[in-house]
Amino acid sequence: MTPSQVERRLAAILVADVVGYSRQVEADETRTLAALKDLRQTVLEPLLAERGGRLVKLLGDGLIAEFGSVVGAVACAAAIQAQVAGRQEQVPPERRIVLRIGVNLGDVVIEGDDLLGDGVNIAARLEQICEPGGVMISGAAYDQLPGKLDVRFAYAGEPRLKNIARPVRAYRLMPEGRLAQLDPAPRAGEKPVIAVLPFHNLSGDPEQVYFSDGMTEEVLTELSRFRELMVIARNSSFAFRGKSMDVREIGHALGATYVIEGNVRRAGNRVRINAQLVDAASGTHLWAERYDRAIEDVFAVQEEIAQSIVATVAQRVRDEGEVAARRRPPEDIRAYDLFLKGLRLSDTFTPEVQAQVEALYEQARAIDPTFARTYTGLAYIHLNRSINVVAGVGPQPDEHRFSALDLAERALALDPNDPQVHCTLGMMCAFVRDFDRGERHFDLARTMNPNDASIQILWAWMQAVIGKPERGMAAAETAYRLNPRHPLWYDRFVARLHFQLGRYGEATALLERSILGIPARRLRDTGWLVAALAHQARLDEAARRGEELVREIACHWCGDPGAGPSDYVDWIVWSSLLQHAADMERLRVGLRLAGLPS
Repeated sequence: MTPSQVERRLAAILVADVVGYSRQVEADETRTLAALKDLRQTVLEPLLAERGGRLVKLLGDGLIAEFGSVVGAVACAAAIQAQVAGRQEQVPPERRIVLRIGVNLGDVVIEGDDLLGDGVNIAARLEQICEPGGVMISGAAYDQLPGKLDVRFAYAGEPRLKNIARPVRAYRLMPEGRLAQLDPAPRAGEKPVIAVLPFHNLSGDPEQVYFSDGMTEEVLTELSRFRELMVIARNSSFAFRGKSMDVREIGHALGATYVIEGNVRRAGNRVRINAQLVDAASGTHLWAERYDRAIEDVFAVQEEIAQSIVATVAQRVRDEGEVAARRRPPEDIRAYDLFLKGLRLSDTFTPEVQAQVEALYEQARAIDPTFARTYTGLAYIHLNRSINVVAGVGPQPDEHRFSALDLAERALALDPNDPQVHCTLGMMCAFVRDFDRGERHFDLARTMNPNDASIQILWAWMQAVIGKPERGMAAAETAYRLNPRHPLWYDRFVARLHFQLGRYGEATALLERSILGIPARRLRDTGWLVAALAHQARLDEAARRGEELVREIACHWCGDPGAGPSDYVDWIVWSSLLQHAADMERLRVGLRLAGLPS
């Protein structure tokens, strides 16, 4: 069997064993074996079934289990240790069954019912260094957990694991009721990591939440411009809105060194903003300030807050030349107000809501024709309308793509110092197949703001487009770090990078998760999933999914009514925006192996 024929998949692996097993067997073999059998039947196997685990193999003193979800694996590990400890309270210490458990998320090789490879080996090595009665998990597993389980982990460093060449981040389960007081894992050259929680709206009007959210986002944007900092993305920190949690818990969940919280009170033409900086490990307040200004000065307030935080945390602000590159604010506050209202709705992609967003952006543009962000917002509306049309291979981009490009170019003319403008123009250039120009603007955006998670993941997508997946993967890892609660479309972009690198199992796992329940809106991505399955020699499954895909495309087809499966395949490849023939052929080969005419 060649390496390309080896069946792989991404899985969460749990490895458990008994501490001091040989000693107990030597002391009383019959009792020890009976106790282990009872433990498997009454605790381990029921919890595996409850949490969606599959028993891969039983070892003399333990087991290996596979889960489709890291959350399920870690929840199962914590439940096992809790139940085992509870059952042992009346047992003399020398006869107690005590387990160690290791959990990892990684690539595994499938051999019949058995699993092999690094994914399993790392879990086993973590189990070996785990303290008795504890759970040790890898960084890959930990990164999937924030906000999903009511358990706490402490960073345990990067131990060198036996026969594992690279260091692996490790985290240990904290006993119930204890809060980890250790610093979050140092990453990215030990830069301070900042999370900005959504500022509370104290205006007494729920309709003003959009303004306090906009204030928070502006602080995030200003902070993200400083290379001295790593800034957690908006939708990760906003997940803690309204949660009754200690700021130390939030900081630990997000891997943040510092947390910023505050509130906004808007009344008439005045705005009062309170902000404070908190050490996430100790809960100590390092800095606090109140700003009471006329609403017209809100942009100066945003910059002042960001600079104060940077001065406290990083000890210095970038030189004046970099500060001067900050985005120019709109000239009329009413335009900014309308833009924020549109932005709040922009992630809802129904035609009705998109029409509302477009109307708000157009109103903002009418009030202030110099406000560049209204043009980028309108550009994405036109792009979404274009890419949702299933109409075959176009001889040239449709009118919506040309409109999107024109709007992005006008935004650049108005504000060439805004990295989001360059990112938007890069995207629009790619969609009209001007790949070289698109790459240049993506590079500029990433250079201007390396701490913006959306710029990093879109830059990674562009690397897939131009056939440089290795570079893209590094940027994707940065995006995941900046935005640990990233939306599912991140995974679809990263799946393409894995596919181009020949990691079809990883691509499959990401695609299956990210298109679950919405195949009609993810026809291209389903095509990549079919090809990835076929490249893994999962041909029956690929063929079945391919037939379903053909039927689904036919239901949404708006092109030549005489088109058939070969035209549908051409559309998948063409609309995937691949610059190089080799990348297109890799995709076609997978579709061909699945039985589609390509």
